[in-house]
Amino acid sequence: MSFPLLTATAALPAIGAIATAAVPAAQRTVAKWVALFFSLGTLVLAGIVFARFEPGGDRYQLAESRAWIADFGVRYELGVDGIGVALLGLTALLIPFVIVAGWHDADPLETKSSRWRPTQGFFALILMVEAMVILSFLATDVFLFYILFEAMLIPMYFLIGGFGDRAHAGSDENAAKQRSYAAVKFLLYNLAGGLIMLAAVIGLYVVAGTFSLSEIVEARANGTLEMATGTERWLFLGFFLAFAIKAPLWPLHTWLPNAMGEATAPVAVLITAIVDKVGTFAMLRFCLGLFPEASKWATPVVITLALVSIVYGALLAVGQRDIKRLIAYASISHFGFIILGIFAMTSQGQSGATLYMVNHGISTAALLLVAGFLITRRGSRLIADYGGVQKVAPVLAGTFLIGGLATLSLPGLAPFVSEFLVLVGTFSAYPVAGIIATSGIVLAAVYVLVLYQRTMTGPVNESVRTMPDLKARELVVAVPLIALLLLLGVFPKPLTEVVNPAVKHTMSDVQKKDPQPEVEAAK
Repeated sequence: MSFPLLTATAALPAIGAIATAAVPAAQRTVAKWVALFFSLGTLVLAGIVFARFEPGGDRYQLAESRAWIADFGVRYELGVDGIGVALLGLTALLIPFVIVAGWHDADPLETKSSRWRPTQGFFALILMVEAMVILSFLATDVFLFYILFEAMLIPMYFLIGGFGDRAHAGSDENAAKQRSYAAVKFLLYNLAGGLIMLAAVIGLYVVAGTFSLSEIVEARANGTLEMATGTERWLFLGFFLAFAIKAPLWPLHTWLPNAMGEATAPVAVLITAIVDKVGTFAMLRFCLGLFPEASKWATPVVITLALVSIVYGALLAVGQRDIKRLIAYASISHFGFIILGIFAMTSQGQSGATLYMVNHGISTAALLLVAGFLITRRGSRLIADYGGVQKVAPVLAGTFLIGGLATLSLPGLAPFVSEFLVLVGTFSAYPVAGIIATSGIVLAAVYVLVLYQRTMTGPVNESVRTMPDLKARELVVAVPLIALLLLLGVFPKPLTEVVNPAVKHTMSDVQKKDPQPEVEAAK
């Protein structure tokens, strides 16, 4: 029996969560190092998975399959394709930075009883989320995926509601109420989508007789499994609604600004750079794979909603006064680009969408974590409370600028490649949609540059005159992320090599081919 590498990769952070939670209450520093050790170990295993993955090989590699709930046909089935391995790498890469950036975020503000261990709980919950997200990228059993899709909401609920942003403007009581509201809203929105998805999962089993993704896709391809048109469309809607809430897609997005605004910066990164990617990933793997005809039927509406997300999110980002909420609305706009690329049904669009998931994760992590360092120093999220920071903390301002430029997809930085591919893929199939989507680029330049101008340039605000520059621990977070943005901006080949074959499989599932350019014959 070969070594279960995929199981080990997902199990290690779960073991780390238990080990971190078990550290004695007084040993907070030990708990942090334990969490960091296990996150780095997970990164090593993810690197081995990436190295062993063969882009030209089978669709799902390093597969594992064990009986789980035999009476209901549920199996513990794992396998990784090119899209899954890219997002596995993103998750394993970002978690160590999240832990280091949040090193002091859960330290108690006052001495409490010896049984109170907020630090241990904070880092244990982060590792538990990592384990569930990794398993969700690997699961090839639909029911197993559903369990993970729902279970990750619980630790996220406690991270948002129990470890809020200490830079909240207002009384502690008011801050606690807003934190609680954001956490409950996050949970209810996603639980509602999950319950609808559960009905669709059960319906799929009734129709297909199995929960195995590979078996269902194969049966649909060879014609041994046929779904009535109405049945397929209803099942598609059940899955898509849950994924659109998680992504999030307009008009199901309203939980995200609240959750990101009230959470600490590292937890906000966990939400938008990692957890939300499960939604867009699942659109590619499950919506297009299981329901190809319904996906094509829904394409005009989904593309319209994606365009609204792009423009609406960017416009609201322009008008924000809160730094973290600005980044949240910018992310809604970016998720619109990702979903647009997926449902453009072109190889360039879907490759760009997958790269966008990875590059958005890195760029948002860089911008949001540096913004978190800035907010921690000043104790305020309001843009108006800053000004002239680049004169007193030039390194902080410089890293903030690069993160912002990556967010607006400046050529030479990683997000540009993915956004360019999404737009090319969209233009070739839906020219009008491509034209509308380009307005998001212009608006992104507005909100990023205005944010930088108001916080970093101009006269030095008295409240930031003594602000210290980035320290060693913070540089350990910012510098590698910026280096990755530069590297993948000029050399995206390591990602495109593994993503493109998986995209070809997805295009085959929906029986779509890239539009051919019209060339007039020479006279």
